[in-house]
Amino acid sequence: MKSIKISIPSLIENIQVIESFIDNAKEEFEINDDMYGNIMISVTECISNAIVHGNQSDSSKLVHLELQMEPGLLRCSIEDEGNGFDFNQLPDPTDPENIEKVGGRGIFLMKHLSEENRSLFLPRVGHGC
Repeated sequence: MKSIKISIPSLIENIQVIESFIDNAKEEFEINDDMYGNIMISVTECISNAIVHGNQSDSSKLVHLELQMEPGLLRCSIEDEGNGFDFNQLPDPTDPENIEKVGGRGIFLMKHLSEENRSLFLPRVGHGC
């Protein structure tokens, strides 16, 4: 199993560092273009959530990303230093009462994009997204 890791301070401008990291992973793991686009969206959304919501944009706290390539599966693990949350308790953004809300779609989007492409995001209660 191949694995690559990166840790960044919780500054929103570090999303560009993550984008470059994913570009490099595309080459190293030979990720096809369709999968690459969905991975880029999902990972950058999750990293943004970790920076803003998990670490409260505290630049002294880090966000950690690990990509692991297994046969037929890309495993993405993202962890912040915040208090965490239970992603199973998030409201469904497709429910009529949530349709017009500004936020609340990131985890929903990540889940659906990763399911389509045999990549796997591992949200854990207490860390990451």
